[in-house]
Amino acid sequence: MTKRQTFFPILGRLKDYPSAWLRLDLIAGLTTAAVVIPKCLAFAVIAGLPVQAGLYVALVPMLLYALTGTSRQLSMSTTTTLAILTATQLSLAVPDAEPSRLMAAAAVLALLTGGILLVAGLLRLGFLANFISDPVLTGFKAGIGLVIIVDQAPKLLGLHFAKGNFFQNILSFFSTMPEAHRPTLLLAGVMLVILFGAERFAPRAPAPLVAVALGIVAAAFLGLKEAGVALTGQIPTGIPFPSLPDVSLVKGLWPGALGIALMSFTESIAAGRAFARHEDPHPEPDRELIALGLANLAGSFFHCFPAGGGTSQTAVNVRAGARSQMSELVTVAVGVATVFFLAPLISLLPQATLAAVVIVTTLPLLSLTGFRAILRVRRIEAGWALAACAGVVLLGTLQGIGVAIAISVLTLFYMANHPLVYVVGRKPGTEVFRPLTGEHPEDQQIPGLLIVRTEGRMTFANMPRVIERIREFISEAHPNVLILECSGIPDIEYTALRSLTEAEEKLQERGITLWMTALNPGAFKVVERSPLGVRMGRDRLFFNLREAVKSYEEKPRTSNIQRSTSNVQH
Repeated sequence: MTKRQTFFPILGRLKDYPSAWLRLDLIAGLTTAAVVIPKCLAFAVIAGLPVQAGLYVALVPMLLYALTGTSRQLSMSTTTTLAILTATQLSLAVPDAEPSRLMAAAAVLALLTGGILLVAGLLRLGFLANFISDPVLTGFKAGIGLVIIVDQAPKLLGLHFAKGNFFQNILSFFSTMPEAHRPTLLLAGVMLVILFGAERFAPRAPAPLVAVALGIVAAAFLGLKEAGVALTGQIPTGIPFPSLPDVSLVKGLWPGALGIALMSFTESIAAGRAFARHEDPHPEPDRELIALGLANLAGSFFHCFPAGGGTSQTAVNVRAGARSQMSELVTVAVGVATVFFLAPLISLLPQATLAAVVIVTTLPLLSLTGFRAILRVRRIEAGWALAACAGVVLLGTLQGIGVAIAISVLTLFYMANHPLVYVVGRKPGTEVFRPLTGEHPEDQQIPGLLIVRTEGRMTFANMPRVIERIREFISEAHPNVLILECSGIPDIEYTALRSLTEAEEKLQERGITLWMTALNPGAFKVVERSPLGVRMGRDRLFFNLREAVKSYEEKPRTSNIQRSTSNVQH
């Protein structure tokens, strides 16, 4: 692969591009455009920006990612999450600003997001995508979904009231419901029936496009404007002339850009991995960071707000048969045609129609199925998901990112500090050893012998917990010999080894002998070089658990245990 192909992966793919793929990519690109363009209009509304911002974000970022991205199917524009985060940051940095000022601030936010992603890619920080767990991300998105639905619901009824926090908005919505504008409510009801009906009975149909088209037709021929239904309003025709973002806004926007960059990368890499075919190259995290960074940087010069890959639009792209990023180039071409020739029609789009599209698009974020799946497997992680959701609802979307990250990091700390420590028993009549649980009450413990197994790297943080659990087991079993089965321990950190040495000395004072079995090579070398290894010698370090138990069982029959070198770990 040449350097040019490394930087622009699509060049290498086009070199060996099968002609049979062209028809598939063409159909996929057209199909995806029918979904992406209406959704991006809705995303612009979520972000609090003029709807043309949604058209722009479906052009330049998508084009740059198609040229530089490593995923063959990822569809790049923006997402519900990025849109609401953008809205939150803009409301903090430029409150009550004019649309032109909001567009300028959004472009700076895209510039900062792109710069952060690009630097992270150059520093090879792609592994950071793994620092937000799926349950936490599920809860975070559910919180965002609730916030968006509460924000957009008044538009379905034509209501207007001063916005407050999440619960204030709910109270205001219900208190002003009697003032609902009937024509707007009727239109919104029809749009919701169309969107939900298409999802139920024709899931492959581009329901957002159908709703948008019908909304425009209704506004043009049924006099919705005269009836008091709010419309989108005038939209500039064509692609905006490139301009430099207003860097004076950087100071107020960079904190939000950090969170937006993290979510852009997390959502994009997750979608790219989820929809990669078996024969496709796997998305490369560090190069994905660079591609996303370039897409956002380029978009910032064309009035785009922060961009990222979306799961739902990528799913449409894949289901439509996309084989390469050529499909995204087709989608870009349709987008260009839209901004040049269809802008006057989009200006007739009722706001209630867009709100209906936003709400139906947002509902999958609530994912009750996802919560149930987590709850069925791990109750504690379902609690983490609910905590992340509550963080967004109670504290706000940007603060919710901090809550999500904090929960994920604390989860890692908790798991690292609470390794598995359990007693092992022997299956009757066999040499099989397994954890003592209620599922196998017949498993045997050998009198005077306690076998304990722990798993994971032993560190200064978790060794006190391990020793505490072992003490509890000893107080119940009153053994003469304690066997620590170490096959699940890849390494032992120095402080942990000192703690184990001190514990062994105290065991000796109580008349309990410590044996260790199945040490991995790295852990064995550490123990062998330490005072603990000197104290134990080779006589108490066994190759595997079976040999250690055999030695213990032979002990009463001889005063001096004779063990061949095959029984000892070398």
